[in-house]
Amino acid sequence: MKKAKMKGRCRVEENSRDETQGVFRIETFENKYPHRPYTITITNAEFTSVCPITGLPDFGTITVNYIPAEKCIELKSLKYYFIEYRNIGVFYEAVVNKILDDLVAACDPAGMEVVGEFSTRGGMRSVVKAKYEKARRNRGKSD
Repeated sequence: MKKAKMKGRCRVEENSRDETQGVFRIETFENKYPHRPYTITITNAEFTSVCPITGLPDFGTITVNYIPAEKCIELKSLKYYFIEYRNIGVFYEAVVNKILDDLVAACDPAGMEVVGEFSTRGGMRSVVKAKYEKARRNRGKSD
């Protein structure tokens, strides 16, 4: 179970790994071309969360690149999913990996990469990338 504490007006997650999706569920729809590998790129240039140390807002761009299998991500639900992070205190590395986990769980893609490019703070800029690749069947022969 996750532990959360309040810091000012934001909720700080102590263990983002145990976090579950919030109120807005990520919706999907049927991929009409599951036989054809193609890439979908979704960019949220207005992503915000909260620094869990200072309580100050963090700004960044989240880019999702994925190869859909049977399902595609519905954008309106994804927008509301991203908005949920506005009041959550979370480190960059945790949020990028959490987004990847939630999106993979929602649409079970052939492959996905989530990139978080966060605004410069204190003279330092962070870019975090997390990647998922579905295990291929028959990759090698078993004896």
